[in-house]
Amino acid sequence: MAHVPQTFFDALAVRTWCGLALRALGRAREEIDAINVYPVADGDTGTNLYLTAESAAAAVEAVFEGHDAHGSGKPALADAARAMAHGALIGARGNSGTILAQLLRGMAQVLAADGETAHTDGEGLRLALRHAADSARQAVAHPVEGTVLTVASAAADAAGAAEGDCGTVARAAYDGARTALAATPGQLAVLERAGVVDAGGRGLVAVLGALVETFTGEAPRAVPVMSTSSEAGSAEVSADAPDECADALGTGGPAFEVIYLLEAGDTAVARLRERLDRLGDSLVVVGGDGLWNVHVHVDDAGAAVEAGIEAGRPYRIRITHFGLGDVHTTGGERQPRERAQRAVVAVVPGEGLAGLYTEAGATTVLARPGEPPASGELVEAVRRAHAREVVLLPNDADLRHTAAAAAEQARAEGIRVALIPTRSAVQGIAALAVHEPERRFDEDVVQMTSAAGATRYAEVAVAERQSWTMAGICQAGDVLGLIDGDVAVIGSDVTVTAETVLDRMLSAGGELVTLVLGDEAPEAVADHLETRVRESYLAVDTVVYRGGRQGAVLLIGVE
Repeated sequence: MAHVPQTFFDALAVRTWCGLALRALGRAREEIDAINVYPVADGDTGTNLYLTAESAAAAVEAVFEGHDAHGSGKPALADAARAMAHGALIGARGNSGTILAQLLRGMAQVLAADGETAHTDGEGLRLALRHAADSARQAVAHPVEGTVLTVASAAADAAGAAEGDCGTVARAAYDGARTALAATPGQLAVLERAGVVDAGGRGLVAVLGALVETFTGEAPRAVPVMSTSSEAGSAEVSADAPDECADALGTGGPAFEVIYLLEAGDTAVARLRERLDRLGDSLVVVGGDGLWNVHVHVDDAGAAVEAGIEAGRPYRIRITHFGLGDVHTTGGERQPRERAQRAVVAVVPGEGLAGLYTEAGATTVLARPGEPPASGELVEAVRRAHAREVVLLPNDADLRHTAAAAAEQARAEGIRVALIPTRSAVQGIAALAVHEPERRFDEDVVQMTSAAGATRYAEVAVAERQSWTMAGICQAGDVLGLIDGDVAVIGSDVTVTAETVLDRMLSAGGELVTLVLGDEAPEAVADHLETRVRESYLAVDTVVYRGGRQGAVLLIGVE
């Protein structure tokens, strides 16, 4: 899709670059996955880079949408750059995605240094690329040449020697990165044995190619992925490439990849780095200002998580077992896992509900407050479920378009997907309760949809700002009771407001009340509401779950 080239690096250029980078990584994803050799031949570098870029692009889009909604024009460069960096940080996947997040953060620190500046020029871009490469290298515990770090440094060096506008600097950075990428097999023996260039570096070249396109309107030429010493000598990768790459690695690496976001101070993170460095390898810690993304390969996943707990508050914890059949234990001979017939994939708002859904057999995607998952994250969860048929529960009205896009992409990959438009986690619980994998797919989907539709949902939350609602004007700090998505009650006490909401819902009848308590819910609210139901509504049962840090103080379902 053609676009008008950007003259300066402003907020619109950030938005354009993120969109073009996402498209470029989408086109190259499978190719990059296929040449993924280092540090682990697990065939997901391209996917991880794509998901990281998607999160960055979504965060930038959210900033633009916010300005449009308030009629304040386009955002400042600093706002867009910070959003890009934050989005990449919270969405970073794998070793390569974590490093990409730090590269974008390094650029953003320069681009946003003067919050009043509307744009920057070629000199500003040179400085941003230099700081990005340096900060990424500092984030890696033991930098290795022949990787994405080498490619980033070469791009910064070439940009630093260029004179001219943003387009000239971007093209110099791209050319320098492309040259460095071609040389990576000579710097890293595992690449040379596999006959490929570095996968992370290949992804960064795609991102820099998008930067060139942003400022010139022209996409650079394709990049070979095979080593020049390889007999292949072209950009084509055989279907057997991942196994060849795995064979090149040998055995003996850690068994787990551990990734989590961490809220902690600088001093605690410095101690965490030292501890994790002793536990494993491939350690990358990126971020700052109290929020970090931690990535490490270890044999003791529990110890890596415990180290995070001691340092601060870890969340969005992902533990991947390289496992039997992985390169670490068998030299690369993977045993294909049989697909399940059917699976459920659900978006859940808190750790407590994630555990509940997982116990019920669902594959979960955790949505933190203010951090909705992107479509790529949902697609990845569908793939992770490894089933021929998948029922997708978005559990949020605002995720319907995201979930629909994910379902469409999964269908294109040959997976049968049914999207049930659940608007709350309590509707998802009702759907999951009647799920029977042995039933015919269509019948199962009908029953789950019916159960979700028969469940009214509500939530009790605290207003963050003054605003107009269906129930009148609320002030910051007011307690809001929302029924089926609309504000129905404005109060000052959580328990009283929750009781009023529950009474209104049960006035239309009901057989089961589901209460999901957030971390901020008063201790006595569940007991109070259970007593209210028991004394005032005959033959109505109540179940209570702990949802964790879910945004709302309380979720209520009535079916």
